[in-house]
Amino acid sequence: MTTKTRGLEGVVATTSSISSIINDVLTYRGYSIDDLAENASFEEVVYLLWKGKLPTVRELSEMKEQLGANADLPQEIIAQMKAYSVNSVHPMAALRTAISTLGLYDQEADSLCENANYRKAIRIQAKIPSIVATFSRIREGKDPLSPRKDLSFAANFLYMLNGKEPDEIAVNAFNKALVLHADHELNASTFTGRVCVATLSDIYSGITAAIGALKGPLHGGANERVMKMLSEIYEVENIDLYLQKAFANKEKIMGFGHRVYKSGDPRAKHLREMSKRLTEITGESKWYDMSIKMEQIIKSEKGLVPNVDFYSASVYHSLGIKHDLFTPIFAISRMSGWLAHVLEQYSNNRLIRPRADYVGMKNQTYVRIEKRQ
Repeated sequence: MTTKTRGLEGVVATTSSISSIINDVLTYRGYSIDDLAENASFEEVVYLLWKGKLPTVRELSEMKEQLGANADLPQEIIAQMKAYSVNSVHPMAALRTAISTLGLYDQEADSLCENANYRKAIRIQAKIPSIVATFSRIREGKDPLSPRKDLSFAANFLYMLNGKEPDEIAVNAFNKALVLHADHELNASTFTGRVCVATLSDIYSGITAAIGALKGPLHGGANERVMKMLSEIYEVENIDLYLQKAFANKEKIMGFGHRVYKSGDPRAKHLREMSKRLTEITGESKWYDMSIKMEQIIKSEKGLVPNVDFYSASVYHSLGIKHDLFTPIFAISRMSGWLAHVLEQYSNNRLIRPRADYVGMKNQTYVRIEKRQ
């Protein structure tokens, strides 16, 4: 039986035991996102997604050691980034290129054995925060910082980015954001990565493909555009007029609605609370106040509620992160989910090859070029 649908909406393309969205409840390996967001470290979530269970103390310690030991970048990657015209290169383009280039320096790049793929997963997950932080510092004319093995995954990224050890509030907020973004069933970038490796292409190709999909504004790029929108509105009193014009012109309001969730994105409430707390600390509560008012109006007028991108924008802004780094930071977290799905695809592979419903012309006959009108 052939199912025809635009955007594969409602089509079940595979089976997976990694994450689920059932009745608007998101789980990782059966653990609710609420439980994990409140209690788990990102490193625990990485282990959970890859191994199918929460780690013991020894297992978590081993994973942290492995991530720390593999966090340094090849000097060739750093030199490559220094050679960019950094002001014209979007961080997502730099990230996509760096991940692809990493494969050139991995002697196991083309090995598809299970153990080699796991070792590559560790290397990629360990290096992605170093890539993002290094690119950010280079374009600001600063020297890249080496990763610190004594800091958590979340704290180490903020240290490499800003050049100082972050406070506990910032670390906890960023750790929670990483947990919330880690996986999300068969989203566009995850599906892209699985399609790629289903051809038995290598893991670097699959992850590069996933990053390319995340770059789009209808997927990972949405949170950057949310902050751009809030910056344009700038004050709470400007919201009514802005939305009136947007509704009249039938413009899409970024950060609202979701293909899968019908009654609301379960991740949004955690980010809403983080936004409230962080904007109060930074003395810029207007970003939270604007967001709340927009949420109320759009829910009332359009029946749409915020998704994960809407409040993550003001959270990252409050952490002092440049707006065009929002999507690469999404990728730092989602890398854990991509790698889990890639490993799962390899473990029980079948080429992913859907059909298309042809709607073009039929029964055409070739006409010699001199007789064509």
